Amino acid sequence: MHTGDPLEVLLLGRHIPHAYLVAGLATALRAGALTADAVALEARKAAQAEDEPAALGPSGTGAGHPPGTVTFLHEWKLAHLPPDTRPLPSVTPYDQLLRRRHADGGAHREEEAQ
Repeated sequence: MHTGDPLEVLLLGRHIPHAYLVAGLATALRAGALTADAVALEARKAAQAEDEPAALGPSGTGAGHPPGTVTFLHEWKLAHLPPDTRPLPSVTPYDQLLRRRHADGGAHREEEAQ
């Protein structure tokens, strides 16, 4: 997994308070999302959760909502692709070209050899 530039995580400290940054690091690490974007997202979620304590249930998640999970963008895109209804590719036209070339080329080579 690509972890990105560690400097990006350090620079988050300029914009995100330390406590939220540590919470974001811990959550991203538990989820296995070792990117600066994941850390920033989780840190912002921690800050937002503290700003909205009334909406949280006793477990620290939204009332009636299961704890969040991290979904990688490429996995989400793959899961939401429409079905591919195109026919499978065929190499038949290329096979026909190769057959013609071998037939023409073989006769030409025999003439050169004589």
